[in-house]
Amino acid sequence: MNEDNPAPSTRSDNKYPLMRALRRSRGRWRIFGFAALAIAVLALGLRLSNEYSKSNTDYIALVAIEGVIATSAQRMAVLEDLAENENIRAVIVRINSPGGTTAGGEEIYEALSALRVNKPVVAVINELGASAAYMGAIATDRIFARRLSIVGSIGVLFSHVDASGLLDTIGIDFDKVASGPLKAEPDADEAMSDEVRASLQNLVDDSFNWFVDIVAERRGLSRRATLALADGRIVNGRMAHTSGLVDEFGGQAEAIIWLEMQDVEEGLPVWQVYPPPESFEQRIIRVLGEQAKTMLGLNAAPIQGHSLNGLVSLWQL
Repeated sequence: MNEDNPAPSTRSDNKYPLMRALRRSRGRWRIFGFAALAIAVLALGLRLSNEYSKSNTDYIALVAIEGVIATSAQRMAVLEDLAENENIRAVIVRINSPGGTTAGGEEIYEALSALRVNKPVVAVINELGASAAYMGAIATDRIFARRLSIVGSIGVLFSHVDASGLLDTIGIDFDKVASGPLKAEPDADEAMSDEVRASLQNLVDDSFNWFVDIVAERRGLSRRATLALADGRIVNGRMAHTSGLVDEFGGQAEAIIWLEMQDVEEGLPVWQVYPPPESFEQRIIRVLGEQAKTMLGLNAAPIQGHSLNGLVSLWQL
């Protein structure tokens, strides 16, 4: 074949560059498809291998309590399963939280209290373990914290915004029909009455007294000594150790050493069970999603916010 008479396909490609681009693109997509299939098979193999290892190997389970705490059915299910899993020899609870709802803190406290009956449980407070987060920590057998971790803030609060002045200024008034004088109180369009304040104070005081009682019981402190620490103040790890709120300085490595001193086998792997670690597939989907958002110009940083309703045990949001 001479240069003056090229093959038909070549002439067609020269005449229609779009067809040439489509042929090349089709080849690239075939390669991409094979690569994606290979990755999927590898990911499935790794997952099955990991699940097999967990079902046949003793290990230490890691539970992370991070961010603002609320009740969680998923977390409860995981904590309940840990007690029944014979391969789990001990549990480390890693805490970095300012607290959250009182119900969320109580839920963690009760779950960890039940768990420590079956196997050793140790808490590690990293940067922060305050209020409801500390409520959960005291349910464990041993509390570790850094010397400069933030600990404490033992207390309960109920917050309310009185917007009556603003609403009066702009001429807005709310009206309601209630079954009793304390129903749906406090109301944002009026100042809190003495009767409403007294009812809420009783709620806060009762919850606070329960919190103080379990701190005193679990930390081996007198109620008087506990009350002196329960004015809502935060302390660092050094101060918390001196006052008896934590047991030792350190992190996960020190916690493992302590567990091994409690007859937990040396050298066991530590595997995170909550929140479930991101799988390979989830990581791929997340990365692809982030790239797609970037291409579409939707990658602006989201506004971080939390809404906690009801009674809270929280140091700072």
